[in-house]
Amino acid sequence: MTDAANSPQPSSANYAFAADVPVRWSDMDAFGHINHARMVTLMEEARIQWLLSAGDEYSPLIKSAMIVHVDIRYQAQLRHEDSPLRVVMWIKKFRSVDFTIGYEISSALAEPDQKPACVASTQMAVVDIEEHRLRRLTELEKSYLKAWSRS
Repeated sequence: MTDAANSPQPSSANYAFAADVPVRWSDMDAFGHINHARMVTLMEEARIQWLLSAGDEYSPLIKSAMIVHVDIRYQAQLRHEDSPLRVVMWIKKFRSVDFTIGYEISSALAEPDQKPACVASTQMAVVDIEEHRLRRLTELEKSYLKAWSRS
């Protein structure tokens, strides 16, 4: 992993993008750890950083991707003092009309060999905004997704 936050990485890395996302006090629940619904929001903030870093040529993919499924598994607690969170992402798989993003989430202060506190995925479908229906990924979009897959 690279130490540079918010930077795209080549496919030779174990992930495609890393984002450091600050934890707000309002992200905490009554038990002192990050609330589940807020974790989804923190993942979204990281994902948006990644998608916006892709460049203008990927604008159709970014503007047409919508979440159809979220899966989160907690392996350890994350608290406010773990801020910022290091969210690393990559493409787990892609098919003709959708793709799945994998996430590993840890405190940015965690040791590099420490297992992530949270692993997650979001399945994203691509839609034709005008027609309000699913559309197929273009060859350029598939190429982009393949480049950001784990090796």
